[in-house]
Amino acid sequence: MFPGDFKLPKRSKKNVAYLVALSIGGLGGLTVSVTLLTFVLSAWLGLPLGIFGFNEGPDQPIKFPHKTHVEELGLDCTFCHRTVTTEASASVPSVSLCMTCHKSVGDGLEEIEKLRSIYASKGTIDWIRVHRVPDHAHFIHDSHVKHFSEKNNVAPAQTCSICHGDVAQMEKVSQARELKMGDCIDCHKKNNGPTDCSTCHY
Repeated sequence: MFPGDFKLPKRSKKNVAYLVALSIGGLGGLTVSVTLLTFVLSAWLGLPLGIFGFNEGPDQPIKFPHKTHVEELGLDCTFCHRTVTTEASASVPSVSLCMTCHKSVGDGLEEIEKLRSIYASKGTIDWIRVHRVPDHAHFIHDSHVKHFSEKNNVAPAQTCSICHGDVAQMEKVSQARELKMGDCIDCHKKNNGPTDCSTCHY
């Protein structure tokens, strides 16, 4: 052969194993990349895909059974989220609020014992946020709750499901609506709300 001519490498078990490993690694990398890209795009354009548990909601420090409290005991959203009808943000329940009932109710239940332990140590429950709009957008809970409760002639707590879905039926609270700007604008147009930028961005 002349110098510079192409010469095939000798075929050996080592070379074949190397090529197989490279192929499997490349296929795995491609699969992971496509999965991540799909998740990011779906989360950006709307809700995360409901596969592989992406949109099932986070595990909270204490498993709070909404169904028990709402359907069985008849509590409404405003009992725990006390500021939802009076302030811009909806408060989350404090340990002391939970303990108004659970000082005497729930003996022997693991999650209640966890709650009592936090209360005894004067700690706080670090609830994980589920619903969030961007920091540069302002969502005023009390005005929305007031508007929809008056419009539909219902109790304030019955309006929460418009944005949050049927939380009473969720084992873990998850995001039920996109809560993107287009979603808000569509809702404002449908309900004769203001659509100028300064309404939410100030």
